[in-house]
Amino acid sequence: MKTARFILSLLAGLLFVSCRPVPAFQGAEPTARACYDQALAAFKADSTQLGEQLLQQAIRLADSEQDLHTLYLSQLELAKSLSWGNTEAALDMARLALHNYERRPDSERNHIIILDYIGTYASQLAFNNDTPFDEALRYTHQAYELAIASRDSLGNELVSQTLTSLANIHWATDDYAEALRLAREATACAPAHLLLGAQQVLARCLVSCDSLDEAEAVYRQMEPGKDLQAAYIVESNLAKLALRRNDTEAAETAIDEAFSHAEDLYFDALHQKDAYYRATLSEQQENERLRYASQLHRRTIWGLLVIVLLAAVAASLVMRYRLKMMAQRRLSDVWSRKHEIDERIHQTLLQRQGMEAQQELLRQREGTIRFLKDFIFQRSEIIKKLDAGGDRHVNISAGDWWEIEQTLNAIDHDRFKRLRQNYPALREEDVQMCILTSLHVLNRTIGNIYGLTISAVQHRKLKIKKEIFGEDDPEMTLEQVLENV
Repeated sequence: MKTARFILSLLAGLLFVSCRPVPAFQGAEPTARACYDQALAAFKADSTQLGEQLLQQAIRLADSEQDLHTLYLSQLELAKSLSWGNTEAALDMARLALHNYERRPDSERNHIIILDYIGTYASQLAFNNDTPFDEALRYTHQAYELAIASRDSLGNELVSQTLTSLANIHWATDDYAEALRLAREATACAPAHLLLGAQQVLARCLVSCDSLDEAEAVYRQMEPGKDLQAAYIVESNLAKLALRRNDTEAAETAIDEAFSHAEDLYFDALHQKDAYYRATLSEQQENERLRYASQLHRRTIWGLLVIVLLAAVAASLVMRYRLKMMAQRRLSDVWSRKHEIDERIHQTLLQRQGMEAQQELLRQREGTIRFLKDFIFQRSEIIKKLDAGGDRHVNISAGDWWEIEQTLNAIDHDRFKRLRQNYPALREEDVQMCILTSLHVLNRTIGNIYGLTISAVQHRKLKIKKEIFGEDDPEMTLEQVLENV
């Protein structure tokens, strides 16, 4: 009797322990503020899509939690992200942020910032659609007046920021004199962290007013420091000024510096993204570990219950006890095999995620290189000459050919220099045809350069592909052959 009571008491204790709630693992529904902070971290790591998803979730949660502060901040950050591709949607989202701020005002500084952003997006939309800038001027003037009224408590930061926005709007309306005046005022009162942006606007206004010497002086006064993007902007604009003065040597030096800063900027962003993905993967692994520990805890408790029950039955029926023990061993083997299978599946998923992350990084790197290549050549006077050729003859000088080839070599790691070395049979006109093919110049434009028909251009490309590179596959184009080489 005492043994039976002991077994029953042990069963009751184990049942109580098994029914206790297990501590929840990380990954539960976050708060609106947590989603907002995670979105900022995602944007910092250049994960735009994830950041927008987190901001949308933060907006939904903030609305349900009646957290108006987080609501309008999330809407303003989402408007910033949308402004890169959809200015109209960004403007609507910024208006919603202003509406939610006015429902419960809590910071005059944020009020000025929201008005300034609305004015900026409205000016972008007016510029894109070629419509009046009245709305942009109205909101930006309102932001400027509030900044002036709050100067004693907030300082000159917002005054300089709103003056810079007004200068940009007047510059977009071709009112360069007023834009220059506002830009000078913005620069005069700008704090250290806003001085660089104000100087950029001032220099641009000076260029529009044909004050090239003063604009160059402003660019050379700018101190980007570790800001690689600002350093790239300074060097690229110095290159433009040098080109306008026909100073080829200075322009080449500035372009080299700009490309160097752009490359550093790309690799810095790549390192930030890699750190963000590593942190995210570590958090996911920790959640998986806690989930597995929770499941193992419950299974262990229920296993003990089964063992105790088997022990109680064995006291009266030894043979049945032995049968139960054999069944338990089989069950244990099944669980062991299942665990091994689950572990293999988990490892496979982790490997697949790592490969997908690496492939994504490679695709982003290739996209950035293509962007830099297109960015440089779209601003080249030679490419503008090709685009504006139409049906007229296009004359490209030996200096133009040299500039195109040197720029391509700088971008693609001496690609055409190696092409000349590896294929000595290439004539100069063959190299030129390869350069135009790499730049995706239309056969019609190539015909205008050499005075050939389109079919003659196609025939020359086919001849180069077969005789120089030895490619007989009719499905392969000369452009694909050059990419493979």
